[in-house]
Amino acid sequence: MERGRMHFRELRTEEKEMTTIAIPIRDGRFCEHFGGAEAFALYSIEHGTKSVDERRMMSPPEHGRGVFPVWLRQVGAEVILAGGMGPRAVGIFAQHGIQVVLGVQGGDPDLMVERYLAGTLEATGEACHDHGFHDCGYHEPSAGDGCGGHHTDQ
Repeated sequence: MERGRMHFRELRTEEKEMTTIAIPIRDGRFCEHFGGAEAFALYSIEHGTKSVDERRMMSPPEHGRGVFPVWLRQVGAEVILAGGMGPRAVGIFAQHGIQVVLGVQGGDPDLMVERYLAGTLEATGEACHDHGFHDCGYHEPSAGDGCGGHHTDQ
């Protein structure tokens, strides 16, 4: 993943005129650590105008290894805007044909989508490293670095 500004890439097929962008949500706002999401904001983007056609909130099934990628693909997600996510999860999303934009800083989800569509969304492209499957106890969405602030190697 490259650092810098992320640009909307149309994932159009002959039949598809829409792309769905998913953003992890916790306590009603962007959740910087993907695995800590209690809901997802799903934005349906119309390709021709690059505008939001529909925004909906959905509660995912209980989090477990590989559950979110399968579920998000089933609900139509093709792009994920995330703060932190482990490299294994990034790989699983790739296997399901879902583009992951990593290192996004917190903010208003609507504004994040607007910036992504305009090509002005800043993202580091960095995945989380050096922890097990969400068992380190430090995944606080407000800690700032997308991995709960517990990584000293970043």
